[in-house]
Amino acid sequence: MTDTRALEANENAIEIRGLRKHFPGFDLGPLNLTVPRGSIYGFVGPNGAGKSTTIDLIFGMGRQDAGSIRVAGLDSVADEVSLKQRAAYVSPELEFLTWGKVRNAIRFVRGFYPGTWDDAYCTTLLDTFQIDPAAKIATLSFGSRIKVALILALARRPEVLVLDEPTTGLDAVAKRELFSQLLSLMEDGGHSILISSHSLGDVERFADRIGIINDGMMLHEGATHEVVGRYCLVDVSLPSGAAFRPAPGLTLIRSRSERIRVLVDTELNGHDHLKQQGADSFEETPLTLEDLFVALMQKPTPGDTANADR
Repeated sequence: MTDTRALEANENAIEIRGLRKHFPGFDLGPLNLTVPRGSIYGFVGPNGAGKSTTIDLIFGMGRQDAGSIRVAGLDSVADEVSLKQRAAYVSPELEFLTWGKVRNAIRFVRGFYPGTWDDAYCTTLLDTFQIDPAAKIATLSFGSRIKVALILALARRPEVLVLDEPTTGLDAVAKRELFSQLLSLMEDGGHSILISSHSLGDVERFADRIGIINDGMMLHEGATHEVVGRYCLVDVSLPSGAAFRPAPGLTLIRSRSERIRVLVDTELNGHDHLKQQGADSFEETPLTLEDLFVALMQKPTPGDTANADR
């Protein structure tokens, strides 16, 4: 029987606790992740960090070794069938229907979601993304196939929408239209989105919350402006002959003689630790999400000493 229970106002759209998954040469977790109801969550990290693995586990494409995953209040393992009625997933790596025409794919998918499918919205999406319903899917470009997959997901008006690199293959106009449609979907507060993307500028503009993952571990999770705002890049001078000393809240980015660039975590009193080393001539640069991401992932240049205590 399909679970038609609506997501409660105080219930998280996605809630992951203590997630672990082992692969030869790679371990995911333990990972915690929370997507509040009615929010857009940006899930970012370098290739191979564990983003797609996490998303696969959310939708039952594999089984975790430990931990729990709940989507729209449903257990991802025990309630897998009901979950797929309530949540939609789009990925450029999905095997997609390549037989027949776009209208055949629409008719096929619509049959699985009679209670939520929106024909009028589907027509609007076809016009917005300039997809001809009479077109043969096999002849479409990669970017156009992604558009079709997005149309099939959005027209269901799912409670929870998970997008894994949805802008792959999209030009600037189509990318803008996609985010416009995502914001439109969110207007009633009853929908939630998790988006994994390398388009960090878009994530910073549209995501209420972000999670930054690397090497299978969550580095940071929280409100986007709070995560980005707690850091800054600082160029400082050290006393003659002094070397940078690793300390909590400081990550060495670059060292040029006595002038160094440091990523400072203000919540760990990074400025104070620099002053204790005799640093002066502070030049502070505010960060964008992309700046922060690059700094967190950057390896220090040869001869530099870095501290990953964040």
